[in-house]
Amino acid sequence: MNTTRAQTHVAVTAFLALFAIVGVALYGLPFFYDHMVREFGWTRQQVTSGNAYSKLLIGPLFGFMAGWVVDRFGPKRLMLAGIVMAGGALVGLGSITTLAGFYVFYLFNALGYVCGGPLPNQVLLSRWFDRNRGKAMGFAYLGIGVGGALVPLLAYALTQAYGWQMALKLLGLLMIAVALPPAFFIRERPPESRASDPAVPPPAGAALVPLGPIVRQRAFLLLLIGSMCSIGAVGGTMQNLKLYLSLDVGYTQGEVARVLSLVLVGSLVGRLLMGYLADRHARRQVMLLIYAIVAGSIPLLFFASNPAAIYVFAAAFGVGLGGDYMIIPLMAADLFGVRALGRVMGIVLTADGVAEAVVPMTVATLRDHTGSYSAGFAVLMMLAALGALAVLALPAAPRAAAQAAGQAGGS
Repeated sequence: MNTTRAQTHVAVTAFLALFAIVGVALYGLPFFYDHMVREFGWTRQQVTSGNAYSKLLIGPLFGFMAGWVVDRFGPKRLMLAGIVMAGGALVGLGSITTLAGFYVFYLFNALGYVCGGPLPNQVLLSRWFDRNRGKAMGFAYLGIGVGGALVPLLAYALTQAYGWQMALKLLGLLMIAVALPPAFFIRERPPESRASDPAVPPPAGAALVPLGPIVRQRAFLLLLIGSMCSIGAVGGTMQNLKLYLSLDVGYTQGEVARVLSLVLVGSLVGRLLMGYLADRHARRQVMLLIYAIVAGSIPLLFFASNPAAIYVFAAAFGVGLGGDYMIIPLMAADLFGVRALGRVMGIVLTADGVAEAVVPMTVATLRDHTGSYSAGFAVLMMLAALGALAVLALPAAPRAAAQAAGQAGGS
């Protein structure tokens, strides 16, 4: 297999893995929350707590370990295990009737996300792509947008035909069928002829780049704070959006499905646009633009009873959502290099998982206690703004500065 074909296989595999584990599972599960509230009598805090507790437990326990395994042995084994666990979790969640069962299968869903989601795919793409890394990451992350755009419509159709629990089981089986075969045949690193390339990691078992000097940098702390705040704002919005539109505003199931689908269609535009910009402009500036879009779109939720406002929100927020997860590993690779990227992103994604766990449940709890989402939405806006400020304080990435100097010297 030549390098171009191998790179295509890598990009397609990452696309399908993210389609399944993030697009279908992460963005699909909140579609079923209001059914659980209605059928089981659970509160909004309870239906969002599965995501919260599972990520708070799994992230700190396994996040950094997963990054170490990827740097040491490659991403393939983790990806295969993660796909099976995440798909199986949806099948299990389609069978539960108790909170205990809900929590057990949400734990497996979180473990599948850590093992098969963004972390191994980000490292895999960063190993295989250098000059066009932004476009490759953007294409792969289109899988999240495609999966997220399709899953509300597919979940709605399956629920109408078979009931919401069978719909969950079918979605879980679909995830495994789509993502597992291409991941099984993936090559984890470029040909040995590129071994001298500093962008290519050393073979499995080689000495690892020390992590201590990286995590002590001010840039690492700022990246961590910025990503946690923005991912928390995005997660808090997405996990509560259907509950808000369906139970509070009064949109029908079909109307909510269309709004959620539009958010993820917007994310397709965001991933393509931000991937393109990230290859041509300073990634810190692109990251700041993404965070500003997220912060600026959330206030439109206060006007959700107006269909025009909610559709403008869906399109704008979707663009920010599309770039949010994608830009973080690009920025991290620029700042700290590829050879420690698995462990760096293991820490960052673990911290992001904590934010993505705590913020949605906090917003839901505020709604349960106050009878309104106003306080929760204010929290989301403040977090998004704080994330943008942290990114604004980031230094210029060494790699970006070197590229700019090289372009200036060649002109």
